[in-house]
Amino acid sequence: MGRGGDRLRRAVRRRRRGAAAGLAVVAAALVVGGTEAQASRGSAPPAVRASRGAAPPAVARMVSAPVRIADAGTVRLLRPGDRVDVVTAERTGPPRVLASGARVAEVPDPDKGVGDGGALVVLSVPRETARALVGAGTVSRLAVAVC
Repeated sequence: MGRGGDRLRRAVRRRRRGAAAGLAVVAAALVVGGTEAQASRGSAPPAVRASRGAAPPAVARMVSAPVRIADAGTVRLLRPGDRVDVVTAERTGPPRVLASGARVAEVPDPDKGVGDGGALVVLSVPRETARALVGAGTVSRLAVAVC
């Protein structure tokens, strides 16, 4: 075979290295994407409706929002993965639903020495909903309804 066989072997080796490098890049991208998706794991996929001539809406990024619920007994019933509606009851108006179908991410151990009787729960919600929950939690008492 001689020199022609050596050239062929070198060319095959280069292609193998290129393929291996490409697979390594794809694997790294999947690993990074997997950690991003872990925050929303277990939640329903976002509903996207495409209308004619309009660009599809951006997918909402899920964040973890710690929320203090007024009734600690209700929080003790919750487990990670449960779905809840978060409701606020203000004295001046009717109750409002702040978050519908929020996924319970974590139920931390009850705080010792907290005087208000509430309990903390961590919810996985879109960023805009998290802002509404934090804002409402500072001025009113929040409750949850298990879905």
